[in-house]
This record gives sequence, C-alpha cells and structure tokens, in this order.
Amino acid sequence: MKTILENDYDFVCDIQAPCFQMLTPEEMELVQGSKTQVLFRKGDNLTKQGAFASYVLFIVDGLAKQYIEGDASRTFDLKIIRPGEFAGLSSVFQKNRFTYSSVALTDCRTFLVEKDAIADLVKQNGMFGFNIIKRYCEQNTDLLGNLHTVLFNQINGRMATTLLYIDHFKQNYPEVFQLLSRKDIANFAGTSTESAVKLLKSFEKDGLIQLKEKDISIINYEALTEISRRG
Repeated sequence: MKTILENDYDFVCDIQAPCFQMLTPEEMELVQGSKTQVLFRKGDNLTKQGAFASYVLFIVDGLAKQYIEGDASRTFDLKIIRPGEFAGLSSVFQKNRFTYSSVALTDCRTFLVEKDAIADLVKQNGMFGFNIIKRYCEQNTDLLGNLHTVLFNQINGRMATTLLYIDHFKQNYPEVFQLLSRKDIANFAGTSTESAVKLLKSFEKDGLIQLKEKDISIINYEALTEISRRG
C-alpha cells in the first residue's frame, strides 16, 4: 500500500464518477479535503472484515475480490470489484466496522474518502444521496443473488454460474481467470477446492470449457447457461 502524492505518476486529479459530478463546488471541496489517494499492490487488503472503518474506498482502476471470512480458513467469495465501484460503502450506514474483506487482484488505484464526509453529502445533496443508496441497494441485491445460488443450486449449477460471472469480466480483463486460483473459484461456487477441480475437468470433458494452465475459456455458453439456470 502506498499513498499517492501530487507529483507521483499514479496521481489522479479528481474522482471521475457520475455521483461525484452532481456535487456543488463547495461539496466537492469537502470531498477533496477528505480524500487520500492510495495505491494498493496486488495481494494487499483493501478492507478487513471486523476492522474499524473510517473511510470508504472508490476504485479508480484495477480489480479486487470481495469475500466473507468464516471460522478457521473458510471464506466465501462474494464478487469482483471493478473500477468505478465502492468498497466499504456499508460502513456509512451501519456499524463502524467493515462487514467483509477485500483483496487486490491487481494493483489498484483508489480514493479513500472519510465516511463522515460521504454521510454529510448524502444528507445535504438529494441526487448524490439517491445514487449512493442506489449503489448500496444494488450491492445488497447481488448478495441476495449469491445467497440464493449457494442455498438452492446444486454444485454443477453453482460452478456454471461462477464461470459465467467471472467470464463477463474477460472483455476488459482477458487475464481475469489467471488472477484467480482454483481455491478462489471454489470459494465463489461455495465448494471445496478438490470438488471444484474435479468439476472443472468434468466440464472440460463434456466440451463446455477449455482449461489451459490457470486460464479457462468457455466453449459452449448455451449449455453452461442452461446448467446455471436449472441449478
């Protein structure tokens, strides 16, 4: 993790996000005075579940993985965070602690904005507040979708859903599968690493996907989508 200064190559002048463009000059000045630019290196934790949360992260570029930590070494991967998204947004509305962990899959340039500043803007600027709450609700909808998949789908359906979800990042991040271990993929599908490896090989044998070292290519989208739909 490295704080980015104005004379650094990675410095970004402003937060380029639609919700921040709705602010008045005075409100934008509040954000400018409450933010810090930070470069997280691949493998760095952006947020840590249970840690005190005094800020919200806005991802400028790079990819991160959001996950919930269980007992011992068990985790469940929730989503991939992409540029233009927030991490730790729930801390604005709930407890002063992060409710999940997130780790950088690539180097990530971020803005850390004090959560009290975000809360003040939500209270005084209706359109900004609407967009922040909209993002927060979208995140909750995604979480409920993940919960439904894990609770009601069989392992084949969960793995198919996971592969299709990760694959849609390939257009902008062709290397996305190579950024994830087989354990990561297993954690997205809510299964063990051993079961995930066996199932991937089974999918390849059936002509659904192609495995090449860490990379995965989907060969038969229609069949994989049907497996995902049936659960």
